Amino acid sequence: MATMREQAAPLRRVDGSPVRVLVVDDEAPLSDLLSMALRYEGWDVRTAADGSSAVREFRAFRPDAVVLDVMLPDFDGLEVLRRMRAQAPDVPVLFLTARDSVEDRVAGLTVGGDDYVTKPFSLEELVARLRGLLRRSGMTAARQGSELVVGDLVLDEDSREVRRADRLVELTATEFELLRYLMRNPRIVLSKAKILDQVWNYDFGGQSNVVELYVSYLRKKIDAGHSPMIHTVRGAGYVLKPAAG
Repeated sequence: MATMREQAAPLRRVDGSPVRVLVVDDEAPLSDLLSMALRYEGWDVRTAADGSSAVREFRAFRPDAVVLDVMLPDFDGLEVLRRMRAQAPDVPVLFLTARDSVEDRVAGLTVGGDDYVTKPFSLEELVARLRGLLRRSGMTAARQGSELVVGDLVLDEDSREVRRADRLVELTATEFELLRYLMRNPRIVLSKAKILDQVWNYDFGGQSNVVELYVSYLRKKIDAGHSPMIHTVRGAGYVLKPAAG
């Protein structure tokens, strides 16, 4: 990921953590494939192979979206959805099914499913549909306009304003670029070499102390008077994440 190159902004939760998706399917190869594709999106994924374990995982994991197979070994996906809806009425659900009749589609949508994909399906289409459901869902935070949000830290790329807990933080141009790179990669440990390449756009091995210097500048401005968000991972680099508590 780079500050100087265009790319689709990843979907994130309001606190900056990864979107959570529960995949429910009793076909292990398909479940593994879906999980891999969704993790590639940067999302946190859990799986379940039957209705009972799906309901348990849903309660424990509290996903932001569910990919749900209609045909399951114990009880069907329609019953799973009913039980999920009793706990969380607004979580978007994308149904998977090998059946393509109008009656099946109507049944799934009637009990509260948000979309419907028939097997075999295009993996790209499924991910695109799921992203669409997540964007429309109030439970996730896609990047809104020009803003990057991690916890109580907000960076506006258009106005170039930064606020921590609604307090304006004055940054130099380089500090702003460094913070933007960290905020585009929340909870990811970034090496000094990678930061040099993406923020300064060059790699000079002996001068990585410039990263340490600017991280120290940022800490004084961003973390002053607050729980720290910028952390050093010894021997690995730096990571920005929402403040604890």
